[in-house]
Amino acid sequence: MTQDNDPTPEPTLFSAIITPHRSLSRGGFLLIMLMIGGLSFAGGVLFLLVGAWPVVGFLGLDVLLVYLAFRANYRAATAYEQVVVTPSELRLKRVSHRGEAREWSMNPLWTRLERETHEDFGLLRLFLVSRGLRLAVASFLSPSERESFAHALSAALAEAKRGVTRTLL
Repeated sequence: MTQDNDPTPEPTLFSAIITPHRSLSRGGFLLIMLMIGGLSFAGGVLFLLVGAWPVVGFLGLDVLLVYLAFRANYRAATAYEQVVVTPSELRLKRVSHRGEAREWSMNPLWTRLERETHEDFGLLRLFLVSRGLRLAVASFLSPSERESFAHALSAALAEAKRGVTRTLL
């Protein structure tokens, strides 16, 4: 029987989508841009009145550069990682901010978590290691969030290694 016609699909032991955190909302961005634009406009008028008209162009350029920096930051926030663990497969899908996707599939029986920790900062990096493949995972998370993620993923891998029992009705 193939996977396509299996009447009982495998249960999902763990599933997570990890996205970069952005603390500034769209409303906050608008407020900051209005403040920067207003200050630049007021400064530009002041410099224009004293005869230093070339400064006005540079103040406008500053506002444009800040806007472009925020736009690049928000575009980078569209990247994500998806981790799914079933009894027979661990899938890692990484999508960049450009929409380029890469996927890896590993057997959870042969996969282990490798941690890089620092006594002052906590869990710095987390890796999935399987058969010579070493992939960084959860790099978007803070050290405390990464620790929580590692704990949940370890529990799912341990459950996959124990084997899942299916109850038939």
